[in-house]
Amino acid sequence: MELELDAVSVAGIVHDVSLSAGSGEVVGIVGPNGSGKSTTLRCVYRALKPSGGAVLLDGRDLLSVPLRESARRMAALTQDSHVEFDFTVAEVVAMGRLPHKSAFDRDTARDRELVASALRRVDVVHLAARSFLTLSGGERQRVLIARALVQEPDVLVLDEPTNHLDIKHQLDVLALVRGVGVTVLTVLHDLNLAAAYCDRIHVLDGGRVVAGGKPADVLTPSLVLAVFGVHAHLVSHPTSGAPQLLFEHPEVPS
Repeated sequence: MELELDAVSVAGIVHDVSLSAGSGEVVGIVGPNGSGKSTTLRCVYRALKPSGGAVLLDGRDLLSVPLRESARRMAALTQDSHVEFDFTVAEVVAMGRLPHKSAFDRDTARDRELVASALRRVDVVHLAARSFLTLSGGERQRVLIARALVQEPDVLVLDEPTNHLDIKHQLDVLALVRGVGVTVLTVLHDLNLAAAYCDRIHVLDGGRVVAGGKPADVLTPSLVLAVFGVHAHLVSHPTSGAPQLLFEHPEVPS
């Protein structure tokens, strides 16, 4: 499924943002704090209505899609995802099946298998019976990713999916996201993770897209200095060949 943002604007924050994620692509949005990344994603998962432009799913304006249908086709992991009540981890993950059910449907054997599979994939099987409210930030993040996977979406929208995770689980989660095979639009702060796991990257600065394309073409030292205010040296990863950046503060003498 193709996701497209066509000149999306939010008054005073985001200005004419146009980008796309083709079927099965992992597309990243990067940029400094306050550049409009999360606001852009909120327009995609319908927490915010754009003041201009449109979000399109396979060419169809998302605002014309019934909410229940869009919930089946798109799953979102947001910065403000939270669970207030004392549910177990397994119960939280099972909530991802709700868009596929009517009000009185019981869980099916397939529902239970999907939940069990998602728990395994994000390495939280051992937490299944634990209260979600007792988990660490990293554990909660993995559980919420499992909930999104159980939803069986065509599109995943992820706002900082590696937030709170240790390095092993950062790599695990991004490798999992790449392997799911659905269309992914994700905001990432870590430029090296974005370069390693995204097919394409779009850079936001001041609410506008200032660059877009393959990571090696976009993450140039001149762009990193202009947008992020740091010097960067571009190297290739010794095994994967992915572009990687080595940073230094601009005031540190070379």
